Amino acid sequence: MLRLTSTLTGEKTEFTPHNPPNVLMYVCGVTPYSDSHVGHGMSYVIFDVVRRYLAHRGYNVRVVQNFTDVDDKIIARSQETGETAEELAGRYMDLFKEDMELLNVLPADEYPLATVEVPSMLEMIKGLIDRGYAYAADGDVYFRVGKFETYGKLSHRTLDGMMAGARIAPNELKESPLDFTLWKGAKEGEPAWDSPWGPGRPGWHIECSAMSLSYLGEKIDIHGGGADLIFPHHENEIAQTEAFTGTEPFAQYWLHNGLLQMGEEKMSKSLGNLVSIRDVVEQHGADAFRMFVLTSHYRMPLTWTDEGMAASARAAERLSRAAGAVGGEGNAPDVGAFKERFYEAMDDDINTPQALAALFDMAREINRAAGEGGDVSDATGLLRELAGVLGLGLEQAGSGGTGDIAPFVELLVETRAALRKEKQFALADNLRDRLAELGVVLEDTPRGTEWRIERRGGE
Repeated sequence: MLRLTSTLTGEKTEFTPHNPPNVLMYVCGVTPYSDSHVGHGMSYVIFDVVRRYLAHRGYNVRVVQNFTDVDDKIIARSQETGETAEELAGRYMDLFKEDMELLNVLPADEYPLATVEVPSMLEMIKGLIDRGYAYAADGDVYFRVGKFETYGKLSHRTLDGMMAGARIAPNELKESPLDFTLWKGAKEGEPAWDSPWGPGRPGWHIECSAMSLSYLGEKIDIHGGGADLIFPHHENEIAQTEAFTGTEPFAQYWLHNGLLQMGEEKMSKSLGNLVSIRDVVEQHGADAFRMFVLTSHYRMPLTWTDEGMAASARAAERLSRAAGAVGGEGNAPDVGAFKERFYEAMDDDINTPQALAALFDMAREINRAAGEGGDVSDATGLLRELAGVLGLGLEQAGSGGTGDIAPFVELLVETRAALRKEKQFALADNLRDRLAELGVVLEDTPRGTEWRIERRGGE
């Protein structure tokens, strides 16, 4: 029984989609104005795992992920580069999809663009005005927060608390400092669309609501995004969507991943403390990055360190080697208990650290059985299957494959152990050094000798 913790309730409850086995899932997409970084990668890997696990358990999952392809940042960046906003956004949307493919993130079923979906946004804004939830003011349109009685229920804030210190900017015509923008009047040199309130463009929040309604309907099962989107973006989505449809809850489960931090700060484009997805995949590999993300629970913040990534790369290689283990015709290992542990962990709010622990214990059992000549073919198949639920390929380690050389390296490791047992230390050390020259690093541990591929600069 899968249980998920929804930000809306703060409670872990049984997952019950509206129309099983179908699951409707909306994940907030990027604003494409520069390269995607590993903070983005963390979020989309997490929701990819949620999707994969649901599909593995028999659900039909439909995923919609938008692109916010009209935004102040896109406009400013396009003015710097000399491109149109459309050209700039299109270029970075293509790069984003390439980055997701590098990370083995399954593509969304739909990638709606804000610029294409403006008509549905206009319809929604008009409906909110007709229902008294929004008002026009000198070319802009604002949502009347005070009229939506449960505003703040996602972020668990009160209207009084939010009003403290809130101010109206001199150029705004809001009724209340808390009211947020649904439509922005046109400014010179910016993209604009015709509307009943004059030319302009949509506000950020209305975009996701309109696109979710258009592609998934009035009620969805899962809405995902980073914890930094809880307020105001997702709070505003709830208010305007439920005010427009009269149906609640808009989303049954709100899942938010913790943020990736660089030291004490969130990793973000605006702070300039970015590590690109491409650089990480080239240096360590997709499996290593996924391992880094999944060793922490998705709701917890994660701190980026080079040491952590290196450790994750070694861990990914250990699983890869076990998945490529070759035994004999002896007794097959019993790995059923590890499968049950994996499911128990994933059913417990997608507890990937515990799920990975089950896979590593399975890998040790496979290695033991293979060393004793056991038939490990079924066990390695199960390891690959469950690792695949986490999006781990295991056919590669780092930027180059190791599955094909694993049996040969293991044989050399066994030969070195035999040489050491016979006290032929010079030969054993020479074998270790020659392997190191080829990029294979041996580490003698209390558990025995482990090995990894050491990547070199430029490779």
